[in-house]
Amino acid sequence: MTQHPRISKAVIPAAGLGTRFLPATKATPKEMLPVVDKPAIQYVVEEAVAAGLDDVLMVTGRNKRPLEDHFDRNYELESALQKKGDAGRLAKVQESSDLATMHYVRQGDPKGLGHAVLCAAPHVGEEPFAVLLGDDLIDPRDPLLQRMVEVQEQRGGSVIALMEVAPEQIHLYGCAAVETTEDSDVVQVSGLVEKPDPADAPSNYAIIGRYVLDPHVFDILRRTEPGRGGEIQLTDALQQLAEDEKIGGPVHGVVFKGRRYDTGDRGDYLRAIVRLACEREDLGPDFRTWLRSYVAEEM
Repeated sequence: MTQHPRISKAVIPAAGLGTRFLPATKATPKEMLPVVDKPAIQYVVEEAVAAGLDDVLMVTGRNKRPLEDHFDRNYELESALQKKGDAGRLAKVQESSDLATMHYVRQGDPKGLGHAVLCAAPHVGEEPFAVLLGDDLIDPRDPLLQRMVEVQEQRGGSVIALMEVAPEQIHLYGCAAVETTEDSDVVQVSGLVEKPDPADAPSNYAIIGRYVLDPHVFDILRRTEPGRGGEIQLTDALQQLAEDEKIGGPVHGVVFKGRRYDTGDRGDYLRAIVRLACEREDLGPDFRTWLRSYVAEEM
């Protein structure tokens, strides 16, 4: 099987307004909301680095400067912690600034995910690259992105992350029509549709927020007209790639059955915090004891 070029760049769209979390996101980017004691965006950058992608471009917008500050050095804070002899907290503060080589570009107009990805074209160039959406946190024990990179390097083209959902939930996601391959966790994608009505959905395979894309997607996005919601949809561009392999290779999907934490919805955000806190060695035992007691009292 042909070995394709190694992927080194990740793109993280982070220009959204976070309206579902107002008023908390009036002055604070939604990506900076804490999941236990780290902002959600740090989990995403850590995932990219764990998959070998240490060149990270963040597509931001107005009022997103705290994202840049978080991944930069804070010499005053570091000096204060050093003087206190607080090596543990000092290491945590320095961890985010040492994770990856970070770059930033602004998406001037909120024209959708496809437009946000297009903003990355000058930085990415002619290389395949990964896109990670910050609303989906993938448990590091289930290395989804690493598997997607592996599939892309073996098969070329583009790779999307898929997850089976209940049929009545498919209207919340992009949906893929698929064909099986010789690998049980890999399917070939023959078509895509953005947030279909359940009766019209080609499957119950939902697209979740991880992509490994062939750079030909940029040419398609430049020609893509606004679609659902009046936005330039990445799904529409991927549909063209799936229809014609001559453009940029095939589109495959990796079917994910691991642990995923959805932080884009208030209820799921709270559940993600509880689940991750319960699994922490330093917090879990006491927190689980309290949680059992609380649930018993409320029941």
